Amino acid sequence: MVDAIFAARRPEIWGEGTTACASDSKKFAAWDQNLLTEWHVRYGGPGVMISWHVERRAVCIHSQLEACSSSEVAAMIEGVLRHCTQMTVEKHYVDSHGQSEVAFAFTRLLGFRLLPRLKHLKRQRLYRPEAGQPDAYPNLQPVLTRPIDWDLIRRQYDELVKYATALRLGTADAEALLRRFTRANVQHPTYTAMAELGKAQKTLFLCQYLSSEPLRREIHEGLNVIENWNSANGFIFYGRGGEFATNRPEQQEVAMLCLHLTQLALEFVNVLMLQRLLAAPDWADQMTPADWRALTPLLYHHVTPYGAFALDLAARLPLDDPAEPAA
Repeated sequence: MVDAIFAARRPEIWGEGTTACASDSKKFAAWDQNLLTEWHVRYGGPGVMISWHVERRAVCIHSQLEACSSSEVAAMIEGVLRHCTQMTVEKHYVDSHGQSEVAFAFTRLLGFRLLPRLKHLKRQRLYRPEAGQPDAYPNLQPVLTRPIDWDLIRRQYDELVKYATALRLGTADAEALLRRFTRANVQHPTYTAMAELGKAQKTLFLCQYLSSEPLRREIHEGLNVIENWNSANGFIFYGRGGEFATNRPEQQEVAMLCLHLTQLALEFVNVLMLQRLLAAPDWADQMTPADWRALTPLLYHHVTPYGAFALDLAARLPLDDPAEPAA
C-alpha cells in the first residue's frame, strides 16, 4: 500500500519523492496481565506503545508494537532498517526521547542523519575537535568542553563496524544490542568509543542546528506531520475506547497493523481524490504557496466512522484517471 501511494502521487502536486521521515511513539491503553502491557510512567495507566515512522507527506512506512519501557532509539533504528518499502531514508527526525549519543553514533555508521528536536538546548555542550587549543573559539568558551578522543575511536573502529553491521543484517535485535551500550557498561572500551563517536556527531549537528534556521524549520515540520498522524489514530481507532482489548500480543499486533492499513487506505483514496480535483485548472489556480505547503493526504473530516457501508468488491471508485467523468 505504501509503494502504491508513492507510485500514484504526482510530483507537480506533492513534490518529488522524499528521503526523510520522522518517528514517534504513541501509548495505547491495553489490558493488564500480559507480556507487553506495562504502566507508563509519563502518560500513566497500563498500556503498550506503537512506534510510527512517517515520511514528510504523511505516509507511514513502518509500525512497531513495543512495551512502554522499550527504547525509542531501538525502535527508531529498527524502523529505518526494516520498513520494507521502496523509500530510501537519508534523514530522520525524532524528539528528545528518540536520540542519544549512542544513537548519533549508530546512525552515522548506518548511513543516515539523525535530526532531533532537543529540549533543554541551553544545557547542551560542544566537544572540542582536538586537544592543545584551549583558547580557540573564544566566543564558544562557555559551551565548550573536553576534546574528542579520536585515538579511542580508531582503536575500536572494527568493533563499531561489527555492531553496526549486525544491526543492518538483522543478526542482532536493536533493543537487545542497545542494552549493552548503556552507562552500566561505561568501562567497556567499545561502549566508550561508541559514545565518543556520538559526541562528535552530536557536536556537528548542534553547530548546524544553531546556525541554520531552515534546518530547525525542517525538523519541526517533519515532527508536526507525525503528530497529525497520531491525531488520526484516535479518530479511526475509536472502538472499545481506543483500548487494545486483548491479552494476546499477536492479536495486539494485528490490531496495530489493521490501524496502520486503514490509515494508509484512507490516504490512498485521499491522494487520488485530491489529484483529481487539482487537475482542474480552476481549482489549481486558487492554490497559494501556503496552501501547497499545507496540502496533506491525511484528511478525515469528510469521513463518517459510524453507520452502515455498502461494500461492492466488483466496483471501483472513478479516481484512477482525473479526466474520466465521475460515475
